[in-house]
Amino acid sequence: MRATTRIVSRDMLALTVLLLALGLLGPDGAVAQSQSFPHGTVRLVAETSGVQTAHNFTLALHFSLEDGWHTYWVNPGDSGEPPRVTWALPAGITAGPIEWPVPEKLGTSSIVDYGYRREVTPLVPLHAAATLPAQEPLTIRAEVRLLVCKDVCIPGKTQVTLTLPAGAQTPVLDQAQLGLFASARARLPQAAPGNWIFRAREESDSFVLSARTGKRVTQAYFYPLEESQIQNAAPQVTVSEATGFELTLRKSDQLAKPVARLKGVLLLAGDRAYVLDIPVSGSSKGA
Repeated sequence: MRATTRIVSRDMLALTVLLLALGLLGPDGAVAQSQSFPHGTVRLVAETSGVQTAHNFTLALHFSLEDGWHTYWVNPGDSGEPPRVTWALPAGITAGPIEWPVPEKLGTSSIVDYGYRREVTPLVPLHAAATLPAQEPLTIRAEVRLLVCKDVCIPGKTQVTLTLPAGAQTPVLDQAQLGLFASARARLPQAAPGNWIFRAREESDSFVLSARTGKRVTQAYFYPLEESQIQNAAPQVTVSEATGFELTLRKSDQLAKPVARLKGVLLLAGDRAYVLDIPVSGSSKGA
């Protein structure tokens, strides 16, 4: 009977070590599970099996929403609130800005919001310092606050936790987990090609964004990073040109100060999306 007990204990120890190496253990040794909020769940997922000193690594916040419900982007649009994530990190670990996928346009003809339905997986870049607690597991916690909406809006709050060993940093073996990161990266807006030329100018009631891409662009849509700059529900008029396009964005009635730079995500026909951050000429005149 004692020999059997020792074998079971040894097997359990081996399983514990394996789960810890894969980043699937919480701080109490339980297998990490999705945490619930109203009409959805969220989990913190690791791309690598450990954290190596003086290296970057990436985590993902994977949100799953019930059918018909949605949550919001950094700029929620005409209503709603952006998700807010507060980190509790071990000594030597720092987190960069969350990288959000291209949002969807939600709402009606008079109210337009920017957000996500079904599933969304923002990525979180982190950095490990040159010194970390000696070979100790590193517990990363995130408090998540978000608003989920359907016919009504409900605030949600939960906490997700992930524990990773300090040491070797190799890709996880789980193919579904690796696929999650590949799919998330495919939905991120990219830097525009270096030979593209963007300009933005201010007119009395609008901003006009022009682009020289070297080819005709038939349709463009701009998601502004800052709230209350443009009228989200107003049509964005694309004028196609032989080497690019011109896009007119109507100013928001709530615009209270000059816009020095136009920042956001530019979605072109074919679902290609690019990060945009360009100066606005004429903005010194004020709004």
